[in-house]
Amino acid sequence: MTAAHRTLPFGTRIKVRYQGRTATVTITDRGPYIRGRVLDLSKGAATKLGLIPAGVGHVCWDRLN
Repeated sequence: MTAAHRTLPFGTRIKVRYQGRTATVTITDRGPYIRGRVLDLSKGAATKLGLIPAGVGHVCWDRLN
């Protein structure tokens, strides 16, 4: 599972939490370029976290490496 972030180095792994669910993702792209958004998750990560119906949500994340 992957994600985009504006400044984290490519290959950085982060643990993302949303409503009691977690997913470990790797930063592989730059973005998102919409004001107020920090992460852009892949469809697989968003599905695992339960974000697909909502489309967007407030998540917490921790850097793993």
